[in-house]
Amino acid sequence: MEDIGPPTHPVASSGHVKTDVLEVIDYEYTGRRDIDIDIEQPEYTSVCPRTGLPDFGRIIIRYQPKNKIIELKSLKFYLLQYRNVGIFYEHVVNRILEDLAGVLDPKWMEVTGEFSARGGITTTVKAKYEDNR
Repeated sequence: MEDIGPPTHPVASSGHVKTDVLEVIDYEYTGRRDIDIDIEQPEYTSVCPRTGLPDFGRIIIRYQPKNKIIELKSLKFYLLQYRNVGIFYEHVVNRILEDLAGVLDPKWMEVTGEFSARGGITTTVKAKYEDNR
């Protein structure tokens, strides 16, 4: 594979993404009923860490809360932090899963990234978390 050199545009590292913007809310129906929550962000963007060019996709978050749910405005601000971050698709999906599962402690969670075609290739990445306690 040919070395394409450093990114053509400045990119931030994944350390730029902070979880302290995520706000959680108590789920008032804990113990009364389980619900499944599906959230879609159809305008996700980050940056290719090799070229610095923008990557586009859709992030789908599905989970079953235990005691906490995510406040959606804070989730939007969390995801916006990736805008200038150089990160591979496989890493961003796992990072989002770890960050959200870390603040929510859900019964289960699944994060899917459906990324737009680049060079004629589309990519879908899915990562899952289950609370086995």
